Amino acid sequence: MKTIKSVYKIGNGPSSSHTVGPYHAAQIFGARYPQADRFRVTLYGSLAFTGEGHGTGKAIVSGLPGAEVVFDREEQDLPHPNTMLFEAFKGGERIGQNRIFSIGGGSIRIEGEASEDEVEVYPQRNFTEILEICKRRSLNLAQFIYRMEDDRLRDGLKTVWEAMKDSIRRGLVAEGTLPGGLGVARKAKTLFEKRCYNESADVTMNRVIAAYAYAVSEENADENIVVTAPTCGSCGVLPAVMYYMYADRGFPEEEILDALAVAALIGNVIRTNASISGAECGCQAEIGSACSMTAAALASLYGLNIDQIEYAAEIAMEHNLGLTCDPVKGLVQIPCIERNAVAAMRAISSVNLSRFLFSTRKISFDEVVATMYRTGKDMDEKYRETSHGGLAQIYYAN
Repeated sequence: MKTIKSVYKIGNGPSSSHTVGPYHAAQIFGARYPQADRFRVTLYGSLAFTGEGHGTGKAIVSGLPGAEVVFDREEQDLPHPNTMLFEAFKGGERIGQNRIFSIGGGSIRIEGEASEDEVEVYPQRNFTEILEICKRRSLNLAQFIYRMEDDRLRDGLKTVWEAMKDSIRRGLVAEGTLPGGLGVARKAKTLFEKRCYNESADVTMNRVIAAYAYAVSEENADENIVVTAPTCGSCGVLPAVMYYMYADRGFPEEEILDALAVAALIGNVIRTNASISGAECGCQAEIGSACSMTAAALASLYGLNIDQIEYAAEIAMEHNLGLTCDPVKGLVQIPCIERNAVAAMRAISSVNLSRFLFSTRKISFDEVVATMYRTGKDMDEKYRETSHGGLAQIYYAN
């Protein structure tokens, strides 16, 4: 497996696959052909169907000024649902081209070339192999990670955590309507401030965590800076729970960083053996992965053992299986923002179950990841970030 550092990417929303990845691809391609006087970028698949709502064209032009962006919604035979064809011209002649795939979480792959994150850091391929070595060497997951990664990991996690905190703090005070034409009002500030006079402690916790998740997701929808965790569309889940544990429950930042490392390891296992791309496997690959990462992070923060952490991650993923990606109007707003808040609370419930029932479990984390991938491949294309089915279609039909 690759380094966990590549799970977290800091960039502008609203979509890691549709903005962060294409922007990075545009920068790389432009640097290869500085002599070109014209560029054309053709978008296919999910990028073509929902790229306008996600701001893909704007992201590409930001990375490759003056580029012509074409949305090809006819091509069917694609090697990846997020395919881009970059072409460079000079004096009317094409001087170069690359087919580039936005593979999820802001990562890209250039056809015929090694991946940008190709260096293997972990010889283990799945959680079962990680579990075996941790038990054999009496290591917890955080200790295992720090032994495998280089010395820059800790500083990278600090940078990620600062960006997460910033996105919550900005989102909690921002007001107004999100762009895109749906008329969706920001709700994080209202959720955070509107305490009921007889509110119980549990209600307060759920309301505040939901407010944190809304804050980050609304910042993402407004195309501001967020952290992929593991994607932009699911960026509110992990920060919401970790920030609550830090700001409201008093967990020290050093322990939060360890929990973020554990979350990234879970995300790494998922993207290695399945996918974190909504265009490839539906929202189960985005929100499901984020929920699973968050459950593992929280279980680790609570000091639960490695079996309990695995079970928490498994529960969280299992009960997101089949979740469709059907963004209304191609925007990461409905149902995406609300879905982040629900997933944050589900992650906490998964940890509570795992604490007491881990010894009775029947399904391993690796098995549920494999199931998610098969489910995603079986899922009809219209439920994989094309806005052709589900809520995206029904909303406009009514």
